[in-house]
Amino acid sequence: MRLPLLALLASGPAHGYELKQALEKLLGAAYPQPNVGQIYVTLGRLEKSGLIEGEDVAQSTRPNKRIYRLTDAGREAVRAWFEEPTDEPRVRDEFFMKLAIAPQTGLADQIALINKQRRQYLNTMRELSRLAAAEDRDNRVAQLLIEGAMLHLQADLDWLERCQEELE
Repeated sequence: MRLPLLALLASGPAHGYELKQALEKLLGAAYPQPNVGQIYVTLGRLEKSGLIEGEDVAQSTRPNKRIYRLTDAGREAVRAWFEEPTDEPRVRDEFFMKLAIAPQTGLADQIALINKQRRQYLNTMRELSRLAAAEDRDNRVAQLLIEGAMLHLQADLDWLERCQEELE
């Protein structure tokens, strides 16, 4: 959450709730909704680390709000984040860990685990299809996020088939 918040602040100062709304609008309903409390905790940490500066702004009918702006160090951190490719291989997959350990425990059947996981992936795929149909067609970022998630799910389903073939 830290670097996406910094990146959003690169376009101009904002307070925590505005950042939450910007993330929700950008990513759509398929992306887990950010917790505003976590956003404010993260903003506090970013401020302590010198990547952003906060300023209290008085409001006439409400409590003061804190507006955050990017520092030069924060701008450099965002540039570095965009420059660095993302490397997240799924080697530490929790489902695979269950599948690998199940025979040693005698508490779960590998094929039953695969079937349960397949049902979960198919349910998630249906939910994403529903979200794609409901999502604003003009929000290309949200549509791409949903499409990417569905492609990952299809790959996961194909991999489950491979696991089942190997274990039967």
